[in-house]
Amino acid sequence: MEKRLVLRGFGVGAIAGLLAFVFSRLMAEPVIQRAIDYEDGRDSALAAIRRAAGLAADPAGPDLFSRGVQRNIGIATGLVVFGIAMGGLFAVAYVIAYRRTRGTIRPRNLALMIAGAGFTAIYLVPFLKYPANPPSIGHQTTIAPRSELYVAMVALSAFALAAAVFAARRLARHWGAWYANILCGLAFVAVMSIVMAILPPLGHLHSNVLDYGRHATETPLPLTNAKGVIVYPGFSADDLFRFRLYSVIDQVILWGTLGLGFGSLVERALAYVPRPTEGIARPAGPDVTTAY
Repeated sequence: MEKRLVLRGFGVGAIAGLLAFVFSRLMAEPVIQRAIDYEDGRDSALAAIRRAAGLAADPAGPDLFSRGVQRNIGIATGLVVFGIAMGGLFAVAYVIAYRRTRGTIRPRNLALMIAGAGFTAIYLVPFLKYPANPPSIGHQTTIAPRSELYVAMVALSAFALAAAVFAARRLARHWGAWYANILCGLAFVAVMSIVMAILPPLGHLHSNVLDYGRHATETPLPLTNAKGVIVYPGFSADDLFRFRLYSVIDQVILWGTLGLGFGSLVERALAYVPRPTEGIARPAGPDVTTAY
């Protein structure tokens, strides 16, 4: 049974990644192209400033893949592979949660709960500290520390949420589910708020401070010449907002598809039949937990 559920998770994850790609291709890709055009224009302006000052301009690096490949095959492959990976993890988390709840929660409801938890812990909370930027916006020298900080944020968020769920189940025996969930939810918010306060903003990374001064983010500011005259504007705030909004919607599509799609499939796989005369619907037939 576990193997069949995991395979279903892979399949639903692939569909979720494909739907996320369609949205990204239609909505986010134009913003990415404008960000790339901005970067090219800024590099040209910076090269002109360096030449005027008698300095050599930095050579442009080669493009490993064309924009056509990046905007189609590249994005599609990345999102589908990510969806498959999340689908497999989602199925494993579902099996564990189903064992713990012993069928007291309807399968599709449990799937939606896990999808909501995954979206919150893996994407939304890290996004609040380190929101998404278009691929071309950011400094090359900070790619490694940025990646490390984001991975740390995801890991801490997932661990804190798992600990909150475990604590809520233990406290529910004495205080009831309502008060236990509220208390542990507030504890999760408090812990992650402390984590966000401790981890540095991207603009405070050492190389950013040396080259650009201390700022809250890495979003490019207006480029000025030696006289302080603006020769190239900063990155568009509208495009930055659109990209971040589309990034959130993209993840909502992915995790929503996982929850709805996997929940429907697993309810059929477990032969679940609700009993309208009971306050809590239970699976019909033998105890399906023995299949695990």
